Amino acid sequence: MSATPLSKRFGTAVRRRRIEAGLSQERLAELARLHPTYVSMVERGVRNPTLDAAARIAKALKVTLPKLIEDAEPPDKGGAGKE
Repeated sequence: MSATPLSKRFGTAVRRRRIEAGLSQERLAELARLHPTYVSMVERGVRNPTLDAAARIAKALKVTLPKLIEDAEPPDKGGAGKE
C-alpha cells in the first residue's frame, strides 16, 4: 500500500493531465463547471471531489473517470492481484 493518500495521488493525476492539456486551473474549472479554488484544492489533495465533480473534471480533461483514477493508483509491485 502506498504511503501517499489517494486524494493526493488523484490531485497529482489531475494536475498532470491539466498541464498536458495546456489548461490553467481557471480554464479547467470553467470547463468542469467548478470553482477554481475547488480545483486547486483537489489538485493539492486538500479536498476529495464527489463522484460528480470527479466525473466533470475527467470530462473536461477529455479522459474517462476510470482512467483518471487509474492514473492515481500506485504502480503494481510484483503483479499481486493480477489475473
